Amino acid sequence: MPGTSRSESPRGVRLTPTEVKVLSLIAQGHSSQEAADKMVVSKRTVDFHLANIYQKLQVNNRVQALRAATRLGLIPFEPFFGHTQGES
Repeated sequence: MPGTSRSESPRGVRLTPTEVKVLSLIAQGHSSQEAADKMVVSKRTVDFHLANIYQKLQVNNRVQALRAATRLGLIPFEPFFGHTQGES
C-alpha cells in the first residue's frame, strides 16, 4: 500500500506498524488487555492483530511469535528482566 510503512523481513514476511506495536508490547511483558489499554483499543482488537501475526509468522503462540519476529529482524531483541521501563 502506498504511504503505509511496513516492517519486512529478509524472507518477505511483512508486519503492519500496528502489528509491530502489539508484538513490542507483548515482548515487554504486557498482557493483551494491558497492550489494548496502552494502544487505546479493545482487547479483541489486540487479539485480532495477534492472530494475524501468528498466521504471517506461521506460529501458534506469543513465545513463538516473539522468537520468530526477533530472528527475522522484525522487532529488536530487548532482554526482559521482570520490570517495566522507568522502574528501578
